Formats: sequence, structure tokens, C-alpha cells
Amino acid sequence: MRLRVEFTTEPFDLDRVPPHAEAARDALQGAGLDAVDVGPFGNSAEGGGDAVLAAVQQVLSASLHAGATRVSLQVSVVEDQSEDQSEGQREDHSEGQREGQSQDRREGQRGDEEGTP
Repeated sequence: MRLRVEFTTEPFDLDRVPPHAEAARDALQGAGLDAVDVGPFGNSAEGGGDAVLAAVQQVLSASLHAGATRVSLQVSVVEDQSEDQSEGQREDHSEGQREGQSQDRREGQRGDEEGTP
């Protein structure tokens, strides 16, 4: 399963990056996830389910210990491109098998019509 995490930490400080935001950013960037996007008003990353859940724990722990008073987060299941391609290949293969079976039946019917045993 592939997951995407998006989160923000509070309180906001428009003059400088608060220590809790730096701690969350460092935890996220050190988690080895894909598609990491760190911004002034939100952060996101994607990865395998276990890796994202472990990163969420690290982000929460680091940011709360560094002074965050609130962490808002969302975790979503995202489509895994490699699984989609594998399913497509399985469907293509199944389609080919069905077509082959249909052709075998048609050839068998022609043989019956021609009197072939």
C-alpha cells in the first residue's frame, strides 16, 4: 500500500521558521520518502505504507517536543503505479486467453460442421 501524508504545524510565525516547523521538516526529510515537498504553510510526502506511518510518528514527536501546539495531518491511500501496470498486464493476458479460447471454440464448431471427428 502506498500512502501520502500532508501536514502543517502551529503556531505560525511569518517572520521566521519556528523550531517546531524545522523539527518536522528534518524528520520528514530524514524518513527516506518519495515526493517530499516542504513549504511555508504545509508539507507532504509519499512512500510505502510502513515508511509513511513511521515518518508520521517521527514528525509528530519531533514537532511537539520542539514546541508545536497543534499538528494537522492527513494520510491518504494513493495508487501505486507499479501495481496499476501489473494489473493492466494481467488484464491484457486474461483478454488474450479469452480470445484464444473463443477462437478454439469457433474452430471446433467448424470442424463439427465439416464432419471432422
